[in-house]
Amino acid sequence: MKELREMIRDLREDNDLKQKEVASYLNVSQQTYSNYENGRREIPTWVVTALAKLYTVSTDYLLGSDSSYVGNTSLNNPYLKNITMHDVMYDMQKLKPAGRRELVNFLQYLRDNERREAERLKDMKQ
Repeated sequence: MKELREMIRDLREDNDLKQKEVASYLNVSQQTYSNYENGRREIPTWVVTALAKLYTVSTDYLLGSDSSYVGNTSLNNPYLKNITMHDVMYDMQKLKPAGRRELVNFLQYLRDNERREAERLKDMKQ
């Protein structure tokens, strides 16, 4: 399970934002925000709440207490950059059944790779 600091860094990068931009949104210095991401400073509750709103995810998701929720559930809100989940679903539906199977297999492949990488990093820390 990722730490909060890793979650907020990944979400920032997924949304192509710079630390300075997120810091400005939070009305804190870039250094303060950098310290949140690097684990040098505890992340206040108000920051968790503000970041959940910024990225349209739940605070439970950010805190890792609800693994079944994968983020934004509104199909029309931006998912990554200016792409909505509606756009993704629409494009998927245009695929032929074989293409859909390939896409599902590829997603499984990506999940398995992430799991293996997380296990590898965990083993390296021990």
